[in-house]
Amino acid sequence: VAVVSNNSAHRWTADVPMLMPEVNPQHLEMITIQRKNRGWTTGCIVTKPNCSIQCYVPLLQAWRQFEPAAVIVSTYQAISGAGKTFATWPEMVDNVIPYIGDEEKKSETEPAKIWADIQAGQFVLADTPTISANCIRVPVSNGHLAAINVRFTKPVTRSQLLEAITQFDNPLADLHLPSAPQPLLQYCVEDNRPQTKLDRDWQNGMGISIGRLRADAILGWKCVALAHNTIRGAAGGAVLVAELLHAKGYL
Repeated sequence: VAVVSNNSAHRWTADVPMLMPEVNPQHLEMITIQRKNRGWTTGCIVTKPNCSIQCYVPLLQAWRQFEPAAVIVSTYQAISGAGKTFATWPEMVDNVIPYIGDEEKKSETEPAKIWADIQAGQFVLADTPTISANCIRVPVSNGHLAAINVRFTKPVTRSQLLEAITQFDNPLADLHLPSAPQPLLQYCVEDNRPQTKLDRDWQNGMGISIGRLRADAILGWKCVALAHNTIRGAAGGAVLVAELLHAKGYL
């Protein structure tokens, strides 16, 4: 049986991929090693990363050619990420909580496995970029928004960063997967976008919206990004992984 899990339990298991389909689909090759290790002829375990990183890791993937070296990210996370609604969590009405258990560690460390190389049948974690995260619960039903500051190793202009977003080389483009958004990334030119209420459902909740790209006096560049945490970040993203497994012959 093939298992695609949103749970964190196997994310750091040595031979289990932590998959973002548009970022590291090549990690599915680890399934062959996983089956060998366990004596399986069919089936597999594939995990999805935490919902907090769904908006900024694909964006940083689009910018990998400029070598992101340091990232400060503050995520503003909807209450559905805690499995709650305003009816079941009335304390969140008119409230902000500046702590979400374990989210900051996940936000800082999981990208290293997503960008890992595979060498001799093992994941070799990426050592860049270094990520520092703040994760904050806000009174929003759905949609995680991130404020992102980035320092690049290579010199880069705003026009180059924008072009990398609009021309993102999506490795799923030719597979025609039903849940795969085309395009994955959009840039909002308005100063007050993206907004959770207006933009979280773009591409049926599977797309990522970016805005407010501008120079930063400390790290170089800053912007905001938005993803739907329960669609792209959970159920919809898991369906997309299953579609990719089928397309690649693992199902």
